Amino acid sequence: MDQNRGAGAAPAATDADTRSHAVHLPALGRSIPAREDESLYAAARRAGVRIVGACGGRGSCGSCVVRIAEGRVHRDGESPQKKWVRACRVQARSDLVLEVAPRSLAPVVRADVDSGDDAALPLQPAVRALDVHLPPAGLDDLAGDVDRLRRVLPDPPRSVSNAAVAALPAIARGHDWNVSIRLTEIPGAGLRLTGVTAPGAPLLGLAVDLGTTNVAAFLVDLASGRRLASLGLENPQVAWGADLISRINHAIKDGAAAEQMRTAALTAIDALAHDLTRAVGAAAGDIAEVVICGNTAMQHLLAGWPVAQLGRAPFIAATNGPVDASAGELGLRLAAGTPVHVAPGVGGFVGGDHVAALLATESHWRQPGNTVVMDIGTNTEISLVRHDGAQPDVWSASSPSGPALEGGHIASGMRAADGAIEGVRIEHGALQLQVIGGGHPVGLCGSGVLDTLAALVAAGWVDVRGRIAADHPAVATVDGVRGVTLAEEHADAPAVRFTQHDVRAVQLAKSAIRTATRLLAAEAGLEETDIDRFVIAGAFGAYIRVEACIAIGLLPALPRERFVQVGNAAGLGVQQMLSSAERRARAARLAAQCRYVELSSRSDFQKTFLHHIGFAP
Repeated sequence: MDQNRGAGAAPAATDADTRSHAVHLPALGRSIPAREDESLYAAARRAGVRIVGACGGRGSCGSCVVRIAEGRVHRDGESPQKKWVRACRVQARSDLVLEVAPRSLAPVVRADVDSGDDAALPLQPAVRALDVHLPPAGLDDLAGDVDRLRRVLPDPPRSVSNAAVAALPAIARGHDWNVSIRLTEIPGAGLRLTGVTAPGAPLLGLAVDLGTTNVAAFLVDLASGRRLASLGLENPQVAWGADLISRINHAIKDGAAAEQMRTAALTAIDALAHDLTRAVGAAAGDIAEVVICGNTAMQHLLAGWPVAQLGRAPFIAATNGPVDASAGELGLRLAAGTPVHVAPGVGGFVGGDHVAALLATESHWRQPGNTVVMDIGTNTEISLVRHDGAQPDVWSASSPSGPALEGGHIASGMRAADGAIEGVRIEHGALQLQVIGGGHPVGLCGSGVLDTLAALVAAGWVDVRGRIAADHPAVATVDGVRGVTLAEEHADAPAVRFTQHDVRAVQLAKSAIRTATRLLAAEAGLEETDIDRFVIAGAFGAYIRVEACIAIGLLPALPRERFVQVGNAAGLGVQQMLSSAERRARAARLAAQCRYVELSSRSDFQKTFLHHIGFAP
């Protein structure tokens, strides 16, 4: 209804539903158009304005709250008394002044760029640079530029990219016939001329970990193997939902949405390439090769491959093998012929990012015994390695854990940014909060979600079945939903609450992960107690408290010394694949060696899942 109408009134029918109004966002210094037939959340997404919306605007998470400072809106299921309303449930009926919750605007302080290892990268790049002087063209030498280049090379390339042909004439004539060429060894196809640059140009490589939540990129000097810079940002695809299934469903239902998500991912990589090269005094055109890893869905959406078959059992990828393309083919704003290597996957939703993590953690699981390598996130990938002979056996599976453990689908969820609650204790019946940046709390990030639940369970505020106690003085019911208020509404920030819906979301996530661990061990003929090492990968995994994860049953109750947190192992693995052709080949062999297990097909899956849903000791 309109803001000044009764709660049950329907909007008046009109043929002007597509009228547009200006929405002013003072905090961002921007104004965006909003049509009357779209929600404010959809208008913001269309304009590239970030409003937290873990469910992708379906109205199920409650995270996209905004405040209407001026103007009239139609409210769909939002009470007129509510000060902070869901952006996905209100539509403009006049020009508006809109206040966005601080948790949508806070800059990320943890963006998955910590790869947990500062050791030198192995150096055997697939691409190399060669400075060449061409015989000048003249009436006595009418050969084409590429033909004259071939004549002076001791080992001429077997093929030449169209981009290299296009670049050669101007660069050669502009630098007195001196050029620097990029030669790339293509598996099975020999040496290829992939680029031409000015003499003395740096030989740079870009490694990208395309995560569901964040995108991390690493700039590497391929002449020395040195890491030059790293940077991360939020994956802009979160505007279509925080979880993979939401994005896949959008792509299946609407081809335009699939292309928009592809463009969003490309734009993020382009922005990272631009900012990283600028930071070291270079240009994006100096990037001679790109290697990208991501989970199966992320790689499909980036490459423009069909995803319909990923949305239903048996979840078959278009390909599990590595793919070699060019920047021009993908649509990246780099030199068109720049080689792009997309990492191999294992099967199902166990994609290239997990293969990269296995590559980077090989020193851990190569030891005798049983090792679990787990990357906890929106899609949690797990491998169990049993090493009791010359050749380790590897079983791999994925767990659709959803975004709850990273702050998504949580009423007050947010990124790991200033103002996010990252730690919670209950001492003498009082809440003790640890806030990133030390200021007033504005939301809950992933580590805070886990800590909050562990603290509430330990204090008895949440019972063994996951119900928030109704009679506790810290518990209140707001909009019909029971919850614990962690921070009261303050200034221009809504209250931070942990609700019954949040508890259920974490229960589903933690049970999915624990079930996968237990059943993967069973596939290998082991019990959880037989696990000698538990390697927790991922930047998110670096910040969680293992004790909190054990307390709520997300991780098995093993001795603390068996757990090791290694940071963004996928980021390190994809850097190794960029800097070394040998490590790239090793990644392909690892992917082929893993036995993919579809755990949901096991007869004991449902029973095991239900067993781990609660918080029984």
